Amino acid sequence: MDRLETRELAYFLAVAEELHFGRAAERLGIAQPALSRAVARLERRLGVGLFDRTSRVVALTSAGRMLVEDARHALDAVSAAARRAQRAGAVTPRLVLAIKVGGDAGRLPELLARYQRESGVLPVHVIFEADRPALLRDGRADAALLYDPIDDLRGFDTQPLLTDPPIAVLPAAHPLAARTGISQDELRGETVHRREDGAVGSIDELMHRIALGQLVAVLPRSLTVPLRSDLAAVPVTDVEPVTLVLAWPAYSTSPSVAALARAAESLT
Repeated sequence: MDRLETRELAYFLAVAEELHFGRAAERLGIAQPALSRAVARLERRLGVGLFDRTSRVVALTSAGRMLVEDARHALDAVSAAARRAQRAGAVTPRLVLAIKVGGDAGRLPELLARYQRESGVLPVHVIFEADRPALLRDGRADAALLYDPIDDLRGFDTQPLLTDPPIAVLPAAHPLAARTGISQDELRGETVHRREDGAVGSIDELMHRIALGQLVAVLPRSLTVPLRSDLAAVPVTDVEPVTLVLAWPAYSTSPSVAALARAAESLT
């Protein structure tokens, strides 16, 4: 079988996401009959049906469901290759590192200092984004600081930087604030914010809301330091620790990414 074309995968994904040929065609900017023919050709080439079609419903077959994720990864990889090639050919090429605000556990300055001791490395441009895995997958970033097991690390190589035990942050006057350890069950009845939740905009805002008694939070210890005097931090005994990692695409061949990984390894 010949290699699949990115256009075929894009057409297939549009139908898979819309589950409606008309809406998918409108989204792609092509005529519906042309889209139907393209999908039918793809099914013939693969020798399997990708969609079950009736007059009212379009549904993915088991083969179609299998292809969805692989097709997304393939299209992301093509986009990523193009973006990285453009960056490499820029007048002033650079390595893009994505982090979340407050998400470096204080390790970033030393990481960059050790990286810059390597010879021939690109300058680092740090960007602050919430969805760092997406930036790595589509090529907008070359490396990122992520949290294992909170972030989706599929397709990435990683180097651990710091393993953080989970801490409950409570108002200082909370009945549990003086404890040396608590369980998740003991937080029942509380409004609990966890590190993977995205509802609070910043750590400062979160800490302010905790101090006001609006909620409590379970966070990696590094995010609780320094702690406000009107708050208390208590270890949570039955939550898995979180590891801060440097992550990069497993297929990366960048010497500068490799140098950054070595710098991260030297910190542990």
